[in-house]
Amino acid sequence: MISQAVRMESLSSSIFSEVDELRKAEIAAGKSVITLSIGSPDLPPAPHIIEALNTAAISNQNYGYTLSKGTDEFLMAAANWYKQKFNVTLNPETEVHSLLGSQDGLAHLALCMVNPGDIVLVPDPGYPIFSVGPLMAGAELYKMPLLPENNYLPDLKAIDKDILRRAKLMILNYPNNPLAATASSDFFAEVVALAHEYSFVVCHDFAYSELVFDGYRPASFLATPGAKEIGIEFHSLSKTYNMAGCRVAFAVGNAQVLSLLGKLKSNFDYGIFYPLQKAGVAALTGSQECVRNTAMTYQQRRDIIVKGFNNIGWHVASPQATMFVWAPVPTKQTSFDFVVDLLQHTGVAVVPGSAFGACGDRFIRIALVQPNEILAESVLRIKNWLG
Repeated sequence: MISQAVRMESLSSSIFSEVDELRKAEIAAGKSVITLSIGSPDLPPAPHIIEALNTAAISNQNYGYTLSKGTDEFLMAAANWYKQKFNVTLNPETEVHSLLGSQDGLAHLALCMVNPGDIVLVPDPGYPIFSVGPLMAGAELYKMPLLPENNYLPDLKAIDKDILRRAKLMILNYPNNPLAATASSDFFAEVVALAHEYSFVVCHDFAYSELVFDGYRPASFLATPGAKEIGIEFHSLSKTYNMAGCRVAFAVGNAQVLSLLGKLKSNFDYGIFYPLQKAGVAALTGSQECVRNTAMTYQQRRDIIVKGFNNIGWHVASPQATMFVWAPVPTKQTSFDFVVDLLQHTGVAVVPGSAFGACGDRFIRIALVQPNEILAESVLRIKNWLG
């Protein structure tokens, strides 16, 4: 008899898996399904990124191990990119560390920061790895509700002082997945002050910093005075440069935290495949026109969904960033029941908000990962169903 470790009991991908199985069943039955559930970019990387990857891949000398920290060229490119984008000065030797995708770093961070029984402050709703990583480390989760009435920001004043004294780590994510919410510099200043007062580390996932619309520019947490003393920030090339399958990312900020993360990772794995790091350098140092074009594409897709839904009486807020729309369930059903009905009646597959936490129920997440005409078709199907 094969049994699983107790720690595996905290892993629950059941909602995601169940929705995907339902989606596959509809396809197997011959139905036309529009998949708006998985947040994987459907756009390709820019030609200069692919060219850099191809050129490096041709060389027989580029297939050896690489250090988990990253090549000097990649670390410098990341540091310079951060300076240009957010006016944050980083030492590439001590304040930048490469990652095999930002999820890799988010999964490992708690293992080198948290002891069993320590508290980690996580958002609810939140991307699942925010909770899974700490749970694997034996942490206790304190879930910070992200509610519409508070602009999807955690109410810092509502967190009990005893919880704050026991907290070792706070995880934030703005622009946010799944909520598509944003945060201001003033909010980050409050977080930094609280972290200094109670001596916990802040981890900010900044993966959607460049998928922004209507002239909006998000604040970098690290740009907040005092932030580097208590925190780190993650960035991924997955969404910004449409390199999701490449698993190229980096963490920046507090040198001591990154040193601990690097120590752990050096025992767990090696670094990013060298040609992929060359592609990453090309992305970070080359023309950024591709980034602007990607953002404009998602803005157009957002408008199709938001305007289309509002025109049929399904009132949905228009997000300033990310590749997602966070929509309230327009019926009296749970988010899961609505998603099942939506799939079976219209062939449109989305994710129930409950997959991201209890506070996500009564909402759904829509990924803008189909061309304009397909998104318009999904609106038409839903219109015909909802009447």
